[in-house]
Amino acid sequence: MACEVNLRKAAIIGCGFVGSASAYTLMQSSLFSEMVLIDADKDRAEGEALDISHGLPFAKPMSIYAGDYDDIVDASIIIITAGAAQKPGETRLDLVKKNVNIFKSIIPEITKRNCDGILIIVSNPVDILTHVALKLSGLPENRVIGSGTVLDTARLKYLLGEHLDVDSRSVHAFIIGEHGDSEIAAWSSANVSGIDIDDFCEMRGHRQHDEDMHEIAEQVKNSAYEIINKKKATYYGIGMAIKRICEAIVRDEKSILPVSSTMHGIYGIEDIVLSMPAIVGKNGVETLVPIELNEEEQKKLKASAKTLKKVAEDIEVV
Repeated sequence: MACEVNLRKAAIIGCGFVGSASAYTLMQSSLFSEMVLIDADKDRAEGEALDISHGLPFAKPMSIYAGDYDDIVDASIIIITAGAAQKPGETRLDLVKKNVNIFKSIIPEITKRNCDGILIIVSNPVDILTHVALKLSGLPENRVIGSGTVLDTARLKYLLGEHLDVDSRSVHAFIIGEHGDSEIAAWSSANVSGIDIDDFCEMRGHRQHDEDMHEIAEQVKNSAYEIINKKKATYYGIGMAIKRICEAIVRDEKSILPVSSTMHGIYGIEDIVLSMPAIVGKNGVETLVPIELNEEEQKKLKASAKTLKKVAEDIEVV
């Protein structure tokens, strides 16, 4: 029988750059009162827990400690960041075989403990690994979600805010599809506070819509590669994206976020995990939000799904 979930408790599996940045961001958020860090290298987990704990006098009371899988049974959210890091010149899909094998050791440990928490998959390639986690765990689809294109979407909003000299929080636009090279900027539904993106661009003196939009979408897609080339890894942005997903779950916000989840017929896409806007609350993914896409965007989304499906078919999950 599953242990009763402690809504104020989170577990992070994997204490590399992404896991530790996420732990630090979550400590500052005051969302949780207890956080357990788990890593194959126990010393690493203990070091990160100590380092973050030493800042608690400047934050809110919280218990942060290194633990093992027995400590996750009552966690409301289990964040998986474990896996091989993406190297310069390597795509997220290149990582797939290494990280699938790592997941084959992690996911059974979670299911063995009959946890009722929500799994947030962050390791790359996130769509494939969310698909793998679902198949290996047998958990309901709403409780296994990937961080998806939440960060890519934030990058898009940030760049559009810079381009238009407007607060990026007033920009409403999504990156959808794969978190990776086949991702799509959904321009046909993009707007700034309800004003069509092209109209707002003209209002701000920008008239080369196609060229500008193409350049911004490419910048978003290549952001991770650029950061990895310059500083070897990306972790602050994704740490903040994870905090945002956790907020939506813990506070039952019903926020619309482009997380990775399984498709069931949207634009003819079936049985593959990719990112579409979804309503996220205390039970994880409530429902997908089928935003309007033009013909070209639909075509690209289907191609993105096909790319992911091909990779998924090559993996031996069981």
